[in-house]
Amino acid sequence: MHHHGGVSVTIDITGLPAEGLVFGLSPLAELGAALHTLAEPAHHPGLHGWATATAAGLKPDLAERLHEANFLWTATMSDVFLPYAGVREGHGTPPRPGETLAEELDLLDRLDEERFVAAALEFVCCVSYMNGEPVRPARALEMAANRGPRQLDFTRRLLDDPGGVRAWLRRLFEDCDKAFFADTWRRLQPALAADAREKAGLLRRKGLDEAVRAVSSAMSVREEDGRRLIHMDKMLQGRTTAVDPGLGTGVTFLPSRFGWPHLVVLSTRGWRPVVQYPIGVQGVPGTASVDLLQRRMEALAHPMRMRLCRQLARGAYTTSELAEAYGITAPEVSRHLSVLKKAELVSVRRRGRYVLHQLDVSAVARIGGDFLETVLR
Repeated sequence: MHHHGGVSVTIDITGLPAEGLVFGLSPLAELGAALHTLAEPAHHPGLHGWATATAAGLKPDLAERLHEANFLWTATMSDVFLPYAGVREGHGTPPRPGETLAEELDLLDRLDEERFVAAALEFVCCVSYMNGEPVRPARALEMAANRGPRQLDFTRRLLDDPGGVRAWLRRLFEDCDKAFFADTWRRLQPALAADAREKAGLLRRKGLDEAVRAVSSAMSVREEDGRRLIHMDKMLQGRTTAVDPGLGTGVTFLPSRFGWPHLVVLSTRGWRPVVQYPIGVQGVPGTASVDLLQRRMEALAHPMRMRLCRQLARGAYTTSELAEAYGITAPEVSRHLSVLKKAELVSVRRRGRYVLHQLDVSAVARIGGDFLETVLR
């Protein structure tokens, strides 16, 4: 579900009516995001309290089983958490997420075996999996072995006894529900439902473009070569379609309280597209684009520009003052300043006939958060 490479994920929505965009809730997807937070607390500074308390309350047996399978929700978020997107229904309306975790686990049981095995092995065969290629057992074992003994053991069990692993996984999710998730879901569900209602209302009143933008500032609707696409600014490459009648048309949007800073997109070939987006963001308003972030990192990577920033953080200076302070020529200073200006890190104001430059300290402070958010998005 997360894959790496270029810098965008697109969903083809050419000719999709507005009601093809569905805002819903998924307890199983939220459980996946919660498990991810437990496994990677450093990605989620705002949820540290929850993660620490929950981890401390786990019985050793459950903690051990979660550890045994945690690659299903760490580096990649396995599609097993979104089974309704892969259940084949023939024509008519595709299944929605279940109202309860139990209903969604029933949908997981209905996912055909080949799909279940492929989705559970996404962590070893990411690229071929995204392209909808069938699992090659020998290759999967070899790649799992490179990841470590736990991954190899799980892969072996899954290939030998898919039914057994499915039953084991279902029981694991049910035990998480009893241990902590039912209580967590009860507390989160009202806010998630309110967000889904608000976005659906926005879609009705203002249309698709507005609704998509409200989901995330990293998303937009674009026209390309006569197709209409939802475009997501992510550090990875992926394309999927919401208008393949063979799969059932439509895109499901799921709000998540555990999501930030991840914007998770299901873009596996042969599955219906799903976007899991964070709400109640602890981040800074208005996320930087990947492109701007890259310009900023490059601007700051140069030792002389770092030194200029040090000076410009302390006050406003003219080009000639900076040239004098650093013993370089005025044209050299101007070149460095223009790089910093393009990266929107330095502001400029005039005083009489002088042009003064100053560092935008708040922009520099945001780079940490923007960087974290962009690489994890």
